[in-house]
Amino acid sequence: MNDAAPKAPPVVEFRGDVSKTFNAGTSKAYTAIHHINFRIEDEPGRGEFIAMIGPSGCGKSTLLNLIAGFSTHLPPTTGEVLIRGNPVTGPGRDRGMIFQRYSSFPNRTVLQNVTFGLEIHRRELDLTSASINDMAMDWIKKVGLSGHENKYPSQLSGGMQQRVAIARSLILRPSIILMDEPFSALDEPTRIGMQRLIIDLWHDIKATVFLVTHSITEAVYLGDRVWIFTKGPGTIAVEIKDLIPPSQGVDPLQMQERPEFKVALEAVAREFKRVTG
Repeated sequence: MNDAAPKAPPVVEFRGDVSKTFNAGTSKAYTAIHHINFRIEDEPGRGEFIAMIGPSGCGKSTLLNLIAGFSTHLPPTTGEVLIRGNPVTGPGRDRGMIFQRYSSFPNRTVLQNVTFGLEIHRRELDLTSASINDMAMDWIKKVGLSGHENKYPSQLSGGMQQRVAIARSLILRPSIILMDEPFSALDEPTRIGMQRLIIDLWHDIKATVFLVTHSITEAVYLGDRVWIFTKGPGTIAVEIKDLIPPSQGVDPLQMQERPEFKVALEAVAREFKRVTG
């Protein structure tokens, strides 16, 4: 008799050669991605961080938006997009999205922005107003914004606005975090600080993270694995995993000086050049 527990379905799976063609059947038709197949297995108590790099227009954001379940991208033209074995039919609070552009509500304070998702789901989460406020204040502290909770987004720097967006998304503790070039508009010192922050928060939440970035250095620092996409229509040409050194507890600048990081960075850069020309 086999008493082994059945294996959990993948957290995210693209199967059957997933593709997405927009404006199909018209003169404006274009295919963003094709022949995408992957399985991200459940990593209990940890999660996994997947960093995606590739030339502009290769479909990386399309892949994120399919996982997010946005109506602008569903259904895929071919193949299936599954979360824990179930087809994606729309957005859900199990997925948190952090965009390149700062996405705070301009008419809500920092505190009101962070409480937004909890307010929407308060019945199913059985939350009181007091508990919502306490949770929001805790997350405001986690992202380093204590003392700014009553400010409006227009009163904050770009890095601070992105911290608000991160807190608003992660307060719901999604099991999947989708990040579309979240730090690209930030200056380098702020960007490094945000990388440090997101690593700490990821290990706190233990989620599966998909990150789109144009920075190879950022991809190697943040990712457990790095996917390199071809030119559009994009597909995953290369996956680099075994070479990527663990980054938890290591400052980004310190990590960049380590020999194992330099080896991984060189390998990813070499493959990126080969794949993209």
